[in-house]
Amino acid sequence: MHLLSLCKISKQALYKSNFSLVLQHAKHTKAFVTTPIYYVNAVPHIGHLYSTVLADTIRRNYVLHGKEVIMSTGTDEHGLKIQQAAEKNNMKPIDFCDKVSESFKSLCEAANIGYSSFERTTNKHHIKSVNELWNQLLKNGYLYKGKHEGWYAVSDEAFYANNQVQESVDEKTGEKIMVSIESGQRVEWTSEENYKFKLSAFGDRLLQWIDENPNAIVPNNRKNEVISWINQGLSDLSVSRLRSRLDWGIQVPNDPEHTIYVWLDALTNYLTATGYPWTTSSTLKDFFPPDVQIVGKDIVRFHAIYWPAFLMAAGLPLPKQILAHAHWTMGKQKMSKSRGNVADPFQVMKDYGVDPVRYYLVRDGGLADDGDYSEEMIHTRYKKDLAGQLGNLLNRATAASLLPSGNVPGKNQIIDPRDQMLHHQINETAENYNKAFEDREFNKAYAYIFDMVSQANKHFAENEPWKMAKQPQDKERLDTVLYYSLEACRVAGILLQPVMPTKMERLLTRLGVSNENRYFKDAIKMNSDERPLGKIEGVLFPRL
Repeated sequence: MHLLSLCKISKQALYKSNFSLVLQHAKHTKAFVTTPIYYVNAVPHIGHLYSTVLADTIRRNYVLHGKEVIMSTGTDEHGLKIQQAAEKNNMKPIDFCDKVSESFKSLCEAANIGYSSFERTTNKHHIKSVNELWNQLLKNGYLYKGKHEGWYAVSDEAFYANNQVQESVDEKTGEKIMVSIESGQRVEWTSEENYKFKLSAFGDRLLQWIDENPNAIVPNNRKNEVISWINQGLSDLSVSRLRSRLDWGIQVPNDPEHTIYVWLDALTNYLTATGYPWTTSSTLKDFFPPDVQIVGKDIVRFHAIYWPAFLMAAGLPLPKQILAHAHWTMGKQKMSKSRGNVADPFQVMKDYGVDPVRYYLVRDGGLADDGDYSEEMIHTRYKKDLAGQLGNLLNRATAASLLPSGNVPGKNQIIDPRDQMLHHQINETAENYNKAFEDREFNKAYAYIFDMVSQANKHFAENEPWKMAKQPQDKERLDTVLYYSLEACRVAGILLQPVMPTKMERLLTRLGVSNENRYFKDAIKMNSDERPLGKIEGVLFPRL
């Protein structure tokens, strides 16, 4: 077969493959992304920023595919820990919650998080949602009153079975204590009457859900943990506390002696964000269930076992994906104030800029394994990827000495052998990026983009356009070289919008790309039209 015919076939196949990917996304026009709601017993740390930025990047990536998206975040404000923290600070619980909740809102604002709703468990509409869910569980026969005896950790707001605790020694006092094996937090034996949820009835259904939806819990090591917990057997779950012991929480409907246990209260926030209980006029009902729920690995049990079980019991649809990320360490050690190895998220963004920090967190954050936080690595990513590769290519290829007309050159259909490798790479980057992103391999997704930009820089240097600019007979070749450099910048700019929205808005404006041409559909095909460059104030990634 003739080589030209082969090229045509492979090009058609590639377009067909790309188009099917777009269609796959277009089938579902709405998406719902959630962060956990953050516990207000302490101010935000780098882990909170990571969860929130990860959720916002996924949200913006759905927008990149032309979807209508909502995103919820917020604060978890009930429970014994809050009650105790407020007392310690000589404050009323609600005043204490107001103060700390505001700091989480400030974090969202500082990090350019585009949430649709900020849910607080002290809000009236949330209390209404919790009451509705409680009544549904009661009506469907999944709640009963019983005596609970067992180990309880105030720090975790969780009950633990005998096989989930072990003996330990308190470092400060030297006394023997019992702690949760999972979290390491101290547990106390407690005995009280409360309401219980028939969690034991859902083991097989939960396993079936996981089996039928392989991406329901990611990454795989978290999914395997959850399966292991279910296989060990699920005990019925305590879902209330006596108000005499805990009054900072939502009262059980029609039972003033009991407070709804914090996890049933907290998890309902994802329903609250969509206006539950829904009426015929509810505009957000169609967004439920969530497409992606971002959680830390320490709360995967609550989100991947309790939450879907509550939804099953209430006859509600289940989340499409629980994405449980690992933690950030520093110097391979868990971050803690006492060790002095904590990072202030506000200060880090001030020092390096919001978008570079967002990029570093999503690219280098740990999903399966903990990520080791390092400002040196933020500096390296900034200098090497952002300033050294992308910023450098944009500056070089838009230099007035090379583009005196101020226009991005167009391109004819013939591919010069000297450009074949870069042409192919630019054409494939969007699809490669998208597959890795959908597989939640974020480092790999961004590596595809920056490998393309690196190849474009190499192509630029090898072709020496600054020499061609001095020779009128080389004008056509010069335009071709600049075309490929600017196409690499355009495709990178489109695909990096979810993680670096502000910087990429500036880059695409500089390249003269109109707002309606900044979607995934525009990155899967090369643009051969000439267009005028836009303006940019200063350097995209200035020296730190």
